[in-house]
Amino acid sequence: MAMGRYTFLRRLNEGTMYSTPHSSDKIFMGVLKGTISVTFKKLVENQRIDHIAAEHYGDGSYWWVIAAASGIGWSLQAPAGTILRIPIDLGQIMRIVR
Repeated sequence: MAMGRYTFLRRLNEGTMYSTPHSSDKIFMGVLKGTISVTFKKLVENQRIDHIAAEHYGDGSYWWVIAAASGIGWSLQAPAGTILRIPIDLGQIMRIVR
């Protein structure tokens, strides 16, 4: 049996799966509207989004939150110089994607 790309992604809110492409637009719009507080980081050469997630959240599997908030889709990598929007509170993400 084949496993999906998102099989092992972190689940939020007691097991509810929010790390889906359907959540991406909601998260991005929440950032643009200001309902999700973010901090900014400029990517340097050879940095990946999962490494940034590990720095900020203690777990690299939250990479999808940063990717969605930054409007870069579902990729672990982005070119050097990309400005990432990093949500400060994962609780805000749960409230937005419900």
